Amino acid sequence: MSIRSELKRKALHLTGLTVPAIYLCCGKTSTLIFIGLAFTLFVVLEPFRIIEEWRDRIKYRLLNIYPSPELGRGIELIENHIEAITRPHERERVAAHIYFAVASFIVVYFFPMKVAVGAITVATLGDALAAIIGKSLGRHRFSNGKSLEGSLAYFITALLVLIPLMGLIPSLVGAAVGTLVEFYNLPPDDNFSNQLAVSLAVYLASVAL
Repeated sequence: MSIRSELKRKALHLTGLTVPAIYLCCGKTSTLIFIGLAFTLFVVLEPFRIIEEWRDRIKYRLLNIYPSPELGRGIELIENHIEAITRPHERERVAAHIYFAVASFIVVYFFPMKVAVGAITVATLGDALAAIIGKSLGRHRFSNGKSLEGSLAYFITALLVLIPLMGLIPSLVGAAVGTLVEFYNLPPDDNFSNQLAVSLAVYLASVAL
């Protein structure tokens, strides 16, 4: 994926910051409702993203109802943008936003507010900066394609987000665990495993103190 496509993907990924923002402004119940509605929408639309035949049927029906060249070009432009930001493994599998929504629901439901807000923000912002910096500035590469620069970007971002919420020691533990999970892309998807790992690490470290 080119750096331009990576920037587009991460710009979309950053919309995940709406979850901690809603939690801080509106509370736990409203946040769970928001995530639940988003997840339902994602699940309904996901087959049309994966199954080209279904997508084409909708496109042809729209163009038959509204036979406009502008509409056709608009649909093609949207399809090209989606194709550009989709990882190869997501083209026939569940995409990252569904894993993100499931993990966010679990984290918000089971963990205290500061832990949930910190973990979701780290998983969103840290992942984005790690990918962008690793892609553009990464010079020290590992065998899995990750870079030292990208991992450091994640770690530093995690510390900056977590320290004001949780204090130094839990933040160091959470940042270290999150960096490792991001580095190894733990299954089923790092958008799922990262939130849960950071939440659990920060929570256990804070309880242990």
